[in-house]
Amino acid sequence: MAYYHENKPFFLFFSLFLSIMAIANAFSSCNTHEIGSVVPTTPLVKFLVRVQESALQTFGPKNFDPKLYVDFSLKFNLSKTESAFDELPRSVDGSISVKDLEGFIGTYFEGAGDDLGDANPPDFVPEPEGFLPAVENPTVRSWALEVHSLWKNLSRKVSGEVSEHPDLHTLLPLPGSVIIPGSRFREVYYWDSYWVIRGLLASKMCDTAKGIVNNLISLIDKYGYVLNGARAYYTNRSQPPLLSSMVSEIYKRTLDMEFARSSLPALLKEYQFWNSDIHKVIIHDAQASSDHTLNRYYARWNKPRPESTTLDKHSASNISNDLERQKFYQEVASTAESGWDFSTRWMRNHSDFTTISTTLILPVDLNVFLLKMELDITYLAKIVGDSKQAESFLKASKERKRAIDSVFWNPKMGQWLDYWLNDTTCQQYQTVEVSNQNQNVFASNFVPLWIESYYSDVFLVEKVMKSLGSSGLVCRAGIATSLTRSGEQWDFPNGWAPLQHMIVEGLARSGIEEARSMAQEIAISWIRTNYGAYKKTGVMHEKYDVEKCGEYGGGGEYTPQTGFGWSNGVVLAFLEEFGWPQALPIDCQ
Repeated sequence: MAYYHENKPFFLFFSLFLSIMAIANAFSSCNTHEIGSVVPTTPLVKFLVRVQESALQTFGPKNFDPKLYVDFSLKFNLSKTESAFDELPRSVDGSISVKDLEGFIGTYFEGAGDDLGDANPPDFVPEPEGFLPAVENPTVRSWALEVHSLWKNLSRKVSGEVSEHPDLHTLLPLPGSVIIPGSRFREVYYWDSYWVIRGLLASKMCDTAKGIVNNLISLIDKYGYVLNGARAYYTNRSQPPLLSSMVSEIYKRTLDMEFARSSLPALLKEYQFWNSDIHKVIIHDAQASSDHTLNRYYARWNKPRPESTTLDKHSASNISNDLERQKFYQEVASTAESGWDFSTRWMRNHSDFTTISTTLILPVDLNVFLLKMELDITYLAKIVGDSKQAESFLKASKERKRAIDSVFWNPKMGQWLDYWLNDTTCQQYQTVEVSNQNQNVFASNFVPLWIESYYSDVFLVEKVMKSLGSSGLVCRAGIATSLTRSGEQWDFPNGWAPLQHMIVEGLARSGIEEARSMAQEIAISWIRTNYGAYKKTGVMHEKYDVEKCGEYGGGGEYTPQTGFGWSNGVVLAFLEEFGWPQALPIDCQ
């Protein structure tokens, strides 16, 4: 002890030196002005973007969908097709006549979606045994069977031509059949697939659910992460990481040990992707004298999105500086990685889309998804007997929970709030400042309730439940995404199936009677609006207007879509969880 006391100044100095070096290293590893490495696109995608831009010039903006043109596949090789395109007659302003462009498209392209064929899921039956046993109302049961039947309508198989001639297609090959969301979304999407799988499990279609997971794992095997969607133009970004949740849910239903074991290596690989340098940020908690590692969305892209090039260029038309324009394009792609494309949640100025700054935000929900991934991997590793991995990920989950509690939780509001990074300093090492929390109310502020780490805390659930009830988000027909009417589709008055499901499921699983009652009321409202819109239109919709029961949502950069994978899945999951009594009306009240 005497030796330590006599040399105490040395130890204090040495400790301070190490801390300074750690901070210096963190700062030297990043540059706020650099976008970083960009994932290159394919020659075919570059050419189809040219066709897309010409098509807008020729056909005009009315009912124009830029994604259509990058979904085309070629009848002939790219060199021949591009030469024919270059030889088309053009007017003084460079435009092509409607007749010439329509003729060219008909001659040289297959239709969008023609490289996908219908597939019959082998485990589909018109009325599965044990299907929704608690749905007693015959009208609701009949409708639920119609929703169940939509899995057949949305089931596709990627053509063998895609594997044989990948240079002619933007669609990517996948090993098994897929469930597409619907309409313009002709390919498999990442986070949509979680709620599709929840619906498939309610429909007793476990084999189809496993096939979806295997498709996503094939993307990890090739690219190192699950792509936003299975297209060549989506390789620069991912989407909210829910693969571990898919694997866990399927395992709990099937107890398929081999499925869990074979899936685990891909989950470990995906975890590394999300914890790479571009996605992680170190936040120093001065009060606790500790550092927290949290994560953000960060696309490796600095150009207009190929599927929306004409729209992105229009949005950036007033940005004159090349570097600022590239940064704007990266922010747009990073927002697409979030799944919330688009919302005022990501904007510095809610009235100016060019202030979108997603890479400068630590999102509550992303970090909750990663906490759930850590917990899922812990659970699956224990199951397959890998105690070392289980111990490592349990430790990581505890560290992340402390980080979430420190950085996002706002006890006064009773919500978890997104955290704005300071863009005047290095993004990868910053000090917690309560003032950096985004005080605006979004449905994502309540997503932590979805996981057991939070819904098992009775006191916390009661506080958050009161906050949700007084937030203004809970409306006549479901939970609004935000309180801001911006015209963006992830803002008021739109409600989205994933957000309803996560919040409702968390409340229902809390074990608190009042919370389950609130969850059931929200679920009933959501089911009714889905039913009302279905009866009026004959289809399920991508999003709904939570102010008006039976009305689908709008806004955003494309027309409202139908089908619709995650809406179907959440309706079936809610009916499985809560049932529907004989005497309870289904019509909008």
